Amino acid sequence: MEREHLTDLILRSGVAFAFLFPPINALFDPYAWIGYFPKFAHGIVPDMILLNSFGIVEVSIALWILSGKRVFWPSLAAMTLLLVIVFFNLNSLQVVFRDLSIAAMALALAVKNAPRRRYQR
Repeated sequence: MEREHLTDLILRSGVAFAFLFPPINALFDPYAWIGYFPKFAHGIVPDMILLNSFGIVEVSIALWILSGKRVFWPSLAAMTLLLVIVFFNLNSLQVVFRDLSIAAMALALAVKNAPRRRYQR
């Protein structure tokens, strides 16, 4: 396996794991995760629906990234979600600081897999 493909696989696996762990763990301990949603979101949708819906989004992003197909878009979505989580949880930065590193990994994947422009003459 070429070094470039191996680094891509490592980055994709790392980001995917970060998006698969929370929804799986939330099945067993939902109250450990529900507090990371902004307060205004709790009033709009019941907590378990919010948590499970977000979990579906996380699993979808993770599986898409793992697939290796058009990785730019789910990587960009992953980075954006992580930055939003950090923004809404600045008071818990001691916990969510890791999300900034994972967001950087997702950005690296997005940059590496950005669509190539076709130049016309």
